[in-house]
Amino acid sequence: MLYQNDAIFVEIEPFEIPWLKIFAKAACKEMSECDEKTRQTIYKALEIIERTMLEILSPKKVNIASFGNYLPQVHWHIQARFEEDSYFPDPVWGKKRREAKLEFENLDYFFEEVKKRLEEEL
Repeated sequence: MLYQNDAIFVEIEPFEIPWLKIFAKAACKEMSECDEKTRQTIYKALEIIERTMLEILSPKKVNIASFGNYLPQVHWHIQARFEEDSYFPDPVWGKKRREAKLEFENLDYFFEEVKKRLEEEL
């Protein structure tokens, strides 16, 4: 777990691209079922993570998605996408287009910075 407070927690998804997930702590299947504080905390965390990805990792695109078909609990995926990744421009849940081995010199710094900013701003 990268970060948590009383409303959410943030996890790192181990994958070839930088990928974080935000989960609501309260039991809620849909965003409209979350209380106002949880919704606002999720939206602010999404903004912080996206901004930090853009600033530090310089991806081609940041993808943000909310699914719940397998896990019916509010959670969001935030992914830094690169033209060189194995799936680009398709979603990472799709078919691989190529074999890629991306290396990120500043990945540890990115995670540390996300944690710091979440702690400061939430």
